[in-house]
Amino acid sequence: MIDRIVEIANPARLSIRDAQLVIERSKEEQLTLPFTTPVSEIAVLLLAHPQISLSQAVLSRIAEAGGSVVTIDGNFLPASMLLPVQSHFIQTERFAKQMEMTLPTRKRLWQQIVRAKIKAQGELLKELHGNDHGLIAMAARVRTGDQGNLEAQAARKYWGLVFGNSKFRRGSDKADQNRHLDYGYTVLRAAVARALCAAGLHPSIGLQHKNRYDAFCLAADVMEPFRPLVDRRVSQWIAKEDAEGPFDSRTKIWMIGATTSRYLLDREERSLFDIVLRTANSLAKCIAGETRDPEIPNLLIPCVEEVTMRRGVRRVEPDEMRVGVAAG
Repeated sequence: MIDRIVEIANPARLSIRDAQLVIERSKEEQLTLPFTTPVSEIAVLLLAHPQISLSQAVLSRIAEAGGSVVTIDGNFLPASMLLPVQSHFIQTERFAKQMEMTLPTRKRLWQQIVRAKIKAQGELLKELHGNDHGLIAMAARVRTGDQGNLEAQAARKYWGLVFGNSKFRRGSDKADQNRHLDYGYTVLRAAVARALCAAGLHPSIGLQHKNRYDAFCLAADVMEPFRPLVDRRVSQWIAKEDAEGPFDSRTKIWMIGATTSRYLLDREERSLFDIVLRTANSLAKCIAGETRDPEIPNLLIPCVEEVTMRRGVRRVEPDEMRVGVAAG
């Protein structure tokens, strides 16, 4: 199975024909379309234009295949997300465990997530600039529930360093790399939410994020240590391109690569979907009281052919990973 991310950024009509997603555009714009792709290969369908029409069959067939559908607003942020609700055989039991989770357990799991995030930020700074600026040591000092708010302290230091621009401010309205970050995080969040559903967890029941208007609080929690993968992609882009240049299809394809790339993990080459699913399954075991700490990787290294050959890395396909999860 291929974990494909499909973005529709122009007026189009979507339908299902013979287990294929069919994408049709108006005759004036239609060149080689209609485009078709197997529904079973779609991990995330991004709808990024107001003049897209689609049938109920599109939504239900993608959900049945385990994929998610995200609508994106004009600021490249998710406006809605459709997720499969029958992804795990003990889903109801796991929802109940989430609801019963004690405050000390929530704080301990949040501590592990913040530690992993700050450490990954430090590792990225070291990779890009040769110095982690103390973030890796700071990660070890995070206490339960992040009582000292080290996540915010690390962020203040990190954003002034990661792009080599001390004046950069995350979240500003300026048309700079904030657009790239917002878009990359949207795609990543959809992938994490899909993995949580596959692990039988409800993405709304968060550990730390508790916004009453946010239906994906747990996805926002779990994606934190994976954010530097998007940051690395942005850094590589602006090293060659103007950060304030047009945010077009070429830019989006580059940013989607942060989520569709394959990475090295335990001497194996895996897709990010498989790695996040592994983290989600370990988190489910923590919530059920079966283990204490979730499996969260360090900053992942993208697979480059010469590196994988030199290290004797084994390639793990998504279906192989899912069989392993089911057997466990």
